[in-house]
Amino acid sequence: MTEQIMQEQAMAKAQVLIEALPYIQRFNRKIIVVKYGGSAMVDENLKKQVIEDCTLLKLVGFKPIIVHGGGKEISKWVGKVGMEPEFVNGLRKTDAATMEVAEMVLNKVNKSLVKLVQELGVNAIGISGKDGGLLKVTKKYSDGQDIGFVGEINEVNPQILYDLLEKDFLPIVCPIGMDSNYETYNINADDAACAIARAVNAEKLAFLTDIAGVYKDFDDPNSLISELTASEARELIESGYIGGGMLPKLSNCIDAIDNGVSRVHILDGRIAHCLLLEIFTNKGIGTAILGDKEDRFYHE
Repeated sequence: MTEQIMQEQAMAKAQVLIEALPYIQRFNRKIIVVKYGGSAMVDENLKKQVIEDCTLLKLVGFKPIIVHGGGKEISKWVGKVGMEPEFVNGLRKTDAATMEVAEMVLNKVNKSLVKLVQELGVNAIGISGKDGGLLKVTKKYSDGQDIGFVGEINEVNPQILYDLLEKDFLPIVCPIGMDSNYETYNINADDAACAIARAVNAEKLAFLTDIAGVYKDFDDPNSLISELTASEARELIESGYIGGGMLPKLSNCIDAIDNGVSRVHILDGRIAHCLLLEIFTNKGIGTAILGDKEDRFYHE
């Protein structure tokens, strides 16, 4: 390798750092909630890269909180113990036996993520929504149908998260909560991430998904929307452009914006280091949803 090539590579690295500088300054000491799910939880290389991203955010002065799912892993273990996964309107029907398996699996996933963060030299603590009364729920129904131990969050106690952040830990939350009778419930991880982001007044909420972001026309890959306001997102929903699994996710994003979260990002978790690419570059790679009064980044 010639000295000139080495010099050019060094300059390229320096340019990346300079481009990241205003974002580091803007979001320093701000809370960022990362909802971690989809294929990025299954592929070991992607899993490592997501954790590297979150750890780097922590080390440059952000305050990340990871909220993880585990649906694919739960389904795998439900099958291993001889039960059949059952879904009602896209929601997992969770009887007592399934709830026991789900809690076991989610706690296993939780501690595996803690291990990955610790290996990178950052202190992490894994908790569930049961700890410290973090997530209090009521029983959730799907179009009036009983779907078992599935919870609807009605209260968040963020103090435990504030305490962990204050002591310089990276909190990793699994979406399990309790009701007023101390019964255990499974919670949709998207719902848990949104509720937590609202409760801690997060500056950013990032969803790692298996799609590139929000499309105006899902069949046209060139129609990816880089930025839109909450009002524009509502218009997309009302116009019928948005459907399937993106509909509840986008509704959650709007709800988070309406409750004080400045920006919500929908990212393709299958792209290596997607968090860093969206947060630290001018172009970004996913869709950013922002409050109507927030300044746009004017992605180029």
